[in-house]
Amino acid sequence: MLLFKDFSFEAAHRLPNVPPDHKCARLHGHSFQVRVSVDGPVDAHSGWVIDFADLKAVAKPVIDSLDHRYLNEIPGLENPTSEVVAVWLWRRLKEALPSLAAIEVRETCTTGCIYRGEVVPF
Repeated sequence: MLLFKDFSFEAAHRLPNVPPDHKCARLHGHSFQVRVSVDGPVDAHSGWVIDFADLKAVAKPVIDSLDHRYLNEIPGLENPTSEVVAVWLWRRLKEALPSLAAIEVRETCTTGCIYRGEVVPF
């Protein structure tokens, strides 16, 4: 069963690898939405896959480390696209959440990405 918890953070960034006249080359900010999903069996005794409080205890500090920050200054986020942010979060959550199934990052209510732990070129 797939279980998720939603989080949010506010941050500024710019994309240094787009053409200079691209709007995302300029400094701007987003109200990022992050969904952390885990997958596993429902425990017969507890009736859940994982306690939402346990999921929050692992994910919130990592996500909060991005809140009200300039993402480009954070190691590993020098080119902070939604895709790069999703992989960055995955790498910091996977060890503590072995059942991690997906990280969804939304920059706006209509745009975002979902990362499921696939191999990436960076």
